[in-house]
Amino acid sequence: MQEICEFLKKCGTYYLATVEGDQPRVRPFGTVEIFEGRLYIQTGKSKAVSRQLQANPKAELCGFADGRWLRVSGTLVRDDRVEAKRHMLDAYPSLKGMYSAEDDNTEVLYFKDATATFSSFTEPPRTLRF
Repeated sequence: MQEICEFLKKCGTYYLATVEGDQPRVRPFGTVEIFEGRLYIQTGKSKAVSRQLQANPKAELCGFADGRWLRVSGTLVRDDRVEAKRHMLDAYPSLKGMYSAEDDNTEVLYFKDATATFSSFTEPPRTLRF
């Protein structure tokens, strides 16, 4: 999982895909952290992505760096604990102007039953499950 997190941080921006009804939705994300052995991302509950994930928690993200790309598929689970929110905000202090670990908007989610596949045009795909 550490390799997955480090790769996504190297990407800087990765893209998260959700669904809204029968319509795919993709948007850029940049937060990723490991907390208590789980891979977390962060958003705001007031955003459409949050509503989409609550209706259908299956999601996929994709990032690209140095001629390689990573796809992570799984179920995103909301963690409302202040400790999880604080961990993410401490890792991304620039978000503290918009979010707080104690507010009702900050949302952190972790991947459950996930599959991560590293791919490139020069190497065979490598898949990890977590």
